[in-house]
Amino acid sequence: MDGLWSCRMIVLHGGLNDGCILLWAERSEGEARPEGNGHQEANQHPCCAGPGELTDLLAGAVPEFRAESGEAVSVTAWLPSRGGRPIPSSTLLADPSKSRAKPRLAPWTIAANRLSPADAIPILRACDGRGALTAGVIIGADLAYWGRALRFAAGLVARQQYLPGVGQDLATPRATWIPLFVGADAERLARLSRRMPASARALSEPDATEPPDLPAEAMLRTFVAAVADHLVRHGTAAPETTPSRSRPKVPAFDSVHDAWLHGLSSADGVIGGAPEQLRRLRTQVMEWQRPIALTAGAPFRLCFRLEEPPEPEDGERETAAATDDGWYLRYLLQSHEDRSLLLPAGEVWKTGGQRAHDLEREGFNPREFLLACLGRAGSICGGVADSLHRKEPAGQELDAAAAYRFLTRESVALEEAGYGIMLPAWWTRRGTKVRPALRASVKTPRMQGGGGVSLGTMLDLNLEVALGDQVITARELEALAQLKAPLVRLRGQWVELNAGEIRAAVDFWNRKGESSLGDVIRLAVGADETPGGFELEGVAASGWVEELLEQLTGRAEFQELEAPDGFCGTLRPYQMRGPPGGGKGPALLVCPTSVLNNWRKEADRFTPELPLLVHHGAGRKRGAEFVEAASQQAIVVASYGVLARDVQFMSEVPWRGVVLDEAQNIKNPATRQARAARSLEADYRVALTGTPVENHVGDLWSVMEFLNPGLLGTEGEFRRNYFVPIQAERDAAAAQRLQRATGPFILRRLKTDRCIIDDLPEKMESREFCPLTREQATLYEAVLREAEQSLEEAEGIRRQGAILETLTKLKQVCNHPRQLLGDNSAIAGRSGKLARLEEMLEEVIAVGDRALVFSQFAEMGAILQRHVQDTFGREALFLHGGVSRRQRDQMVERFQDAGNGPSVFILSLRAGGTGLNLTAANHVFHYDRWWNPAVENQATDRAFRIGQTSNVQVHKFMCAGTLEERIDLMIEAKQATAERVVGAGEGWLTRLSNEELREVLTLDREVVAA
Repeated sequence: MDGLWSCRMIVLHGGLNDGCILLWAERSEGEARPEGNGHQEANQHPCCAGPGELTDLLAGAVPEFRAESGEAVSVTAWLPSRGGRPIPSSTLLADPSKSRAKPRLAPWTIAANRLSPADAIPILRACDGRGALTAGVIIGADLAYWGRALRFAAGLVARQQYLPGVGQDLATPRATWIPLFVGADAERLARLSRRMPASARALSEPDATEPPDLPAEAMLRTFVAAVADHLVRHGTAAPETTPSRSRPKVPAFDSVHDAWLHGLSSADGVIGGAPEQLRRLRTQVMEWQRPIALTAGAPFRLCFRLEEPPEPEDGERETAAATDDGWYLRYLLQSHEDRSLLLPAGEVWKTGGQRAHDLEREGFNPREFLLACLGRAGSICGGVADSLHRKEPAGQELDAAAAYRFLTRESVALEEAGYGIMLPAWWTRRGTKVRPALRASVKTPRMQGGGGVSLGTMLDLNLEVALGDQVITARELEALAQLKAPLVRLRGQWVELNAGEIRAAVDFWNRKGESSLGDVIRLAVGADETPGGFELEGVAASGWVEELLEQLTGRAEFQELEAPDGFCGTLRPYQMRGPPGGGKGPALLVCPTSVLNNWRKEADRFTPELPLLVHHGAGRKRGAEFVEAASQQAIVVASYGVLARDVQFMSEVPWRGVVLDEAQNIKNPATRQARAARSLEADYRVALTGTPVENHVGDLWSVMEFLNPGLLGTEGEFRRNYFVPIQAERDAAAAQRLQRATGPFILRRLKTDRCIIDDLPEKMESREFCPLTREQATLYEAVLREAEQSLEEAEGIRRQGAILETLTKLKQVCNHPRQLLGDNSAIAGRSGKLARLEEMLEEVIAVGDRALVFSQFAEMGAILQRHVQDTFGREALFLHGGVSRRQRDQMVERFQDAGNGPSVFILSLRAGGTGLNLTAANHVFHYDRWWNPAVENQATDRAFRIGQTSNVQVHKFMCAGTLEERIDLMIEAKQATAERVVGAGEGWLTRLSNEELREVLTLDREVVAA
């Protein structure tokens, strides 16, 4: 068929063909005809496809669409018309600007296919997120709208937001599944109904002389109900046969209730039974639904606020246990329209309460609503059920155990059921924000005679336990250990602990005295377990120990050294970084036999003046002769096999360094060559490999044991601490500990170096400046006011902590108010960033691209996942630190699937910024900034890496007029030294003066969205 076609859809609610779905199409060609003056004289739409043409269009565009689907009908639609013909749905069909006539609504007869939900779903699914069904067939605005409505219905079904019910028409009684519009879903329904195009509800009665005036929300509810009912029964697959249009035969049952239950799972839902039985059944079902129906359309929701005990009076004990009385769970009603409006349950019960009376006058019964909500919540939380035995329940008093149970379990279950939860600010999903941590300090010895150091160098190590910037005394630790309470108040802050953790800290308290440099390094990089699982805040040191630890933990860079004399070539920047070396003697390079000559040729090329000995073959020197010959060389090259055979006399050479090429050859620690390599004494050791882990994580222990003996413990300790948790239990935390411990000793080439890799496509970066909403601007200024006084008064480490806390809060405000407030409030319409991301993702999905979305906050990642799935009705993957290794691998595999992978992959920066190959993505969104170009580039390189065949577009989001824009300008101004200036995060900002901070943080109100 020639020309361009637009596929369109209209849904009718009420009257003729109640609730039917009509699909039709218009083309870019056709002769104009005179407009009619009423429905009786309605004219045939000049560009409307005939029933056969429409079927052919759909059969070619939607494989799941069956030629026999639907019923050909002729209907009348009121469409905007001008110049003697309807205005096309798209400017691609015709240019409406060519006619200057004033448009008006006119009735037109169109040929359409009447579809059931089973027939309509494949079509709506096919147009999901795209602008065309197939070449030459575009999607009209009304069809695209019903596609969004399908995604909304699918989201309700996916979250199981539906109830069983009985249809209204008792002449043909049917068991139905009824969608629930509660809380945020009610907001989405209202928002989606406001976006309904007029053409989506353009059908009228046969004798109507005026355009239809149909309620958009009622139409949307009817459509969503029909789709949801079908999805619950059948899933999303279309049935193999067309359902019969005649009344189906209903099997006999012993009771009408059995018939109803059967109808809920049958294809048609028809119920058999006497009319009186059916009326009684519907009454019973409606009564059963009443508590939920009462809450579904309410303007409020029930919230639970946990209030902590008051602070102890002066002079009372310094450490107070959570066993103190005073915990209280308060019941409140929260408005959906204004989340700041909270009505305590106590006021609802008051007979003369003005606020409750005002609500009643609006047609809402707050007492009945509150009682119904508490009844439902009582099935989840036993304490709520107990409180219903009292007259006018407004809350409940809790002991320590009940408070902890609510924090850890019941609040989560209530939140999942749709209730609002307000918890103390010090509590997070992972427990209390503040936890005791270990501090270590090292007394640095002087270097003796300019000599080097080794992992065995002894240092004076001191350990202490701290809460924030306050040290916990031994007496306090003993007192805490005796409490045996899950929550304790320590120095005015609530802390989650258990007796075992405290006892481990007490036992560890007196560990002072000499420790080796290896012990200190293991502690600093996280290779050693801390007592009770306490986090280590860091190791304080001075002099050369401080410099070494800062370099190993990434807080400082290794310096770039000049190439040595006699080197013929140009070193890349990463090859020039290291500590200055010293000492004399030859370096031993061990490699596979196949590359012995390659190394000799490379040495001749780059270091022709250095003497080199290839120790190989039957005529090679042995014993004292070899020791003598090796001492005269700069480099000795040997194979792994020769090393294993000659290790006895090779170990007698005072090697300056030992280098293993293709170091995976020693992955099995029990082999002769692995044992031989570990037995060699040398000033330094290097392992070169592209596959440090070939079969399993156990391979890494042997390589690291060669490099830094004892770093990962003994082989048995490694199996217990890392191998079993990672390989058998997929423990993400153990994998992260292993990465932290080994990361400082692993140097990787940069693939962005075009001298190394020249086959990557282009990477295009852009900055997306987003406005703050008014709510965001208000919160932003509130955070600044709160921080102003504390920043003026604080000094030293307390000032740094206050600055970092303020920066974090401001970044959360820029991301989304819900992230800062942590109140499970609505998502849509409250963040300029999120609105921009939604717009851009819609374009990404529409053209079939895929995107990675990075956030440094796992909480924000969860918000993004929820919003993307609700908005687009399709799955969004979310990788964060709590995802197991197996789940992570599955996510990566699914995303990389060329045919059916999800379009959007959301990743927390720490969990997904390294180690993943996600070349299926050609868009990378940095939703919030890490303020470290190296870290952001590393995350970007999940897509911009070997195997990528498309150009990669990198979008860096920031809120205009805020600290995000100003800090970005500061980094850009110093781009040449950005990594040194910025360091590993926001720490460099803490060194700014108050005046400089004020300039960075102040909000420019002119860029706030209207």
